[in-house]
Amino acid sequence: MSDDLTLNYRGAFDGRLPFGRAPALLIVDVARAYVEPDSPLYVGNDDALRSNERLIAAARAAGVPVIFTRVAYQPGGVDGGLFYRKLPALKCFEDGHPLGDFPDSVRPSPGELVVTKQYASSFFGTTLASSLNAMGIDTLLITGYSTSGCVRASALDALQHGFTPFVIRDACGDRHPSPHDANLFDLQAKYAEVIDEGEALRHLAAVPGSTS
Repeated sequence: MSDDLTLNYRGAFDGRLPFGRAPALLIVDVARAYVEPDSPLYVGNDDALRSNERLIAAARAAGVPVIFTRVAYQPGGVDGGLFYRKLPALKCFEDGHPLGDFPDSVRPSPGELVVTKQYASSFFGTTLASSLNAMGIDTLLITGYSTSGCVRASALDALQHGFTPFVIRDACGDRHPSPHDANLFDLQAKYAEVIDEGEALRHLAAVPGSTS
């Protein structure tokens, strides 16, 4: 099936985007809700969390900005609109709920940008695009949860806002491998470059001024 898909897409959906000169690492919604087994949103993939830990350390060592997103709602989800109504599990992200917090191993450092959002895309209804423009960023290395939801939406909107999206497959997770793999395939075909952690680390090490 994989070979059939590749052949079917060849010549129409096999373009490539170059890595830019000024990247940032965008950590999408890496929250306790996705990494703790008793959570209704648990993705069951500790490897993705470990990959995020390594990528964050490498980005900081290279002097590459690390940007975190988080989901937060007022009590009752009055600011969550139809998205909140569609997904009852989003109650985990009401203000003060412990599952909405960052895991201990993946947390912003003082001075790092944290974008609070209510919808899937990290760009929708937020100041992320204007912040990236002010920072001179042209490329986003994107990780987080879930691949088929907020990661996909953020990568698509990154492209549409003029930031080259590089999605790091090892550092993303979903509840099942099928939507994870299908969405990575579609992102690579149409909207982003999908790379592994090793390639992402090489890009970070090659950033001018990197000490890694």
